Amino acid sequence: MDVPPAADPAPLLDEDLQLALFACYELHYQGFDGVDERWEWNPSLLETRGILEARFEEGLARAVPRPSAGPELSAVPRSTAPKPPVAPVPSAGPKPSTAPKSSAVPVPSAGPAAWMRRALTELVAADDGPALSAYLQREADLEQFREFVVHRSIYHLKEADPHTWAIPRLRGQAKAALVEIQTDEYGGGRAERMHAELFRVTMRRLGLDDSYGAYLDRVPAVTLAISNTMSLFGLHRRHRGALLGHLAAFEMTSSLPNRRYGRGLRRLGGDEAACSFYDEHVQADAVHEQIAAHDMCGGFAAAHPELAGDVLYGAACALALDRLFATHVLACWRRGATSLREHGGGEVTSGPGR
Repeated sequence: MDVPPAADPAPLLDEDLQLALFACYELHYQGFDGVDERWEWNPSLLETRGILEARFEEGLARAVPRPSAGPELSAVPRSTAPKPPVAPVPSAGPKPSTAPKSSAVPVPSAGPAAWMRRALTELVAADDGPALSAYLQREADLEQFREFVVHRSIYHLKEADPHTWAIPRLRGQAKAALVEIQTDEYGGGRAERMHAELFRVTMRRLGLDDSYGAYLDRVPAVTLAISNTMSLFGLHRRHRGALLGHLAAFEMTSSLPNRRYGRGLRRLGGDEAACSFYDEHVQADAVHEQIAAHDMCGGFAAAHPELAGDVLYGAACALALDRLFATHVLACWRRGATSLREHGGGEVTSGPGR
């Protein structure tokens, strides 16, 4: 299969690549009706997925520079922790990605959790992406808000499954912290409080089809790339540090936007049930961001200082893709166009019986 190299950031916006990769990854989640579940581990499909992943990783590497440790840490020696032996790459299967390899970031011997929290905070604070949440709060009309919810349904209807892949790959404090966060994401054992279920309520209140994957054919590549990045990091143990950083960035940039989403939806007539998903994230993620940055990522950096750079890279990927997404959506809306792929007309259709 020939997947030619493309200019930055083309792989992230390539409709065919992102949809094909999403289809491969979805076999590890809910699958597809009428598709034999044995395809999940079919060797030929995994080989094809590996080729797609290599191109996707190259696109990420070109579009997202690896964050530096910063001048205040330049005098700190690199970690001397012994590196595990590297097994030879099997000759069969997809070739390994040619994306730049992760590099250790200098982590102080004392206080790695505090250092990681500060590094993540600085990374988030430096992000200068367009304020999509402010637009939704003050300017968006109802149809635009519905479009936004359609985009987000690709991930939110399986929240927070991609990050859960990391649990069996962690130990100690990082693992306990991730479990604490995910417990809240899954409603603390109450099905109706699961964040995915709260989002379904929002969709129904907006007259949208809340069935899983209903709008897969309507969302553009950049929306799929957001989900695919999580799956890429989650399904590969070598990316476990990046997955934790990705989750931390998610949590650290969640409370204020969700407050704005809730206000915007109320401005457009949304009731308390419709806004419950956003209200829940205002409160929960204010706590989660502290756990994610200090306990989870800090604990991981203390145990694996050689992977601290991966954590920051995962966070940077989350921020960069969100910037691409916001830029696309706002550019479409400001020229009076839909941000979704055209499919039998510009409007988002409501679900069956609605």
